[in-house]
Amino acid sequence: MGAAGSVLAQQRQVSPEQPSIMNDEDDDQTPTIPPPQPAKPARPRMQMAAPALEPDPNLDTEDQLAPSQVQQPMPAAVPMPTRGTGGAGRTTRAAAHATDPAEEGRVAGRPTRSLGTYVVACSGVFGKDSSHVKLAAAFAAKNIAYTQVDTASGNKVMASVLFAKNPKRRLEVWWSKPESRSDTHLIVINGQSNWAAPGELRLGLTLAEVEKLNHKPFKLSGFNKDNIATLSDWNGGELAAPPGGCTVGISLRAAPTTSAAALGGLPADREFTSAAAVMRAANPTVSEILVAY
Repeated sequence: MGAAGSVLAQQRQVSPEQPSIMNDEDDDQTPTIPPPQPAKPARPRMQMAAPALEPDPNLDTEDQLAPSQVQQPMPAAVPMPTRGTGGAGRTTRAAAHATDPAEEGRVAGRPTRSLGTYVVACSGVFGKDSSHVKLAAAFAAKNIAYTQVDTASGNKVMASVLFAKNPKRRLEVWWSKPESRSDTHLIVINGQSNWAAPGELRLGLTLAEVEKLNHKPFKLSGFNKDNIATLSDWNGGELAAPPGGCTVGISLRAAPTTSAAALGGLPADREFTSAAAVMRAANPTVSEILVAY
């Protein structure tokens, strides 16, 4: 009888939410069947919230940010442009069309903005240790594309392009480690972009305006076949060593009204000062800015 009572006691351990089918009992009493209990009204079913979508385990972190980016081929290595004293000695490059959507939206962690101009600093998301992932986090994944851009030699490299379909906000970022899209190598401002480089450099500035920012004249080459002159030396001016360890280079395009005779006196294989009368007569303006590490 003791053993039977023990077994029955174990059977009485039911969920507190369910009615017991056994009477309370003593160890020396025989259990009796309780009278029928009235049925409880059925509980209404609770509506369960749909489960949150979980990341696809087959995608890596970058592709979780922007799945469309996996459509872009990832090269094993990318040739980097050469850089001269004070900047990159390259001609103006045509802007490449991005293959990923780059719609504008509200930007989180936006860099300094003044009078419609977005500023590149040699720190933060534009520092040497930046990456495609950091740019996507700062500007939203929909506003960045990993796509091909043109080089001065006519080849193409892969780069992260901010606001690729908005000419006034477009910005290229090239990577020293393209396989991981990290380690900033070059930031390119060209076309109609409103972005400004360190020292308040921006597209469209004249020689006199650049000299004012540099606090002194600078040196540049003569004009090539595309009527482009390239910075060769900031001449120890304010723009020679921006904070953050980067260097800044510029290209300048001669005014369309400059005569062929005037350009002929400014050959690309010679160096001139920005204060030279013959260079001022060509009235060039900044057509491309390069921020390099």
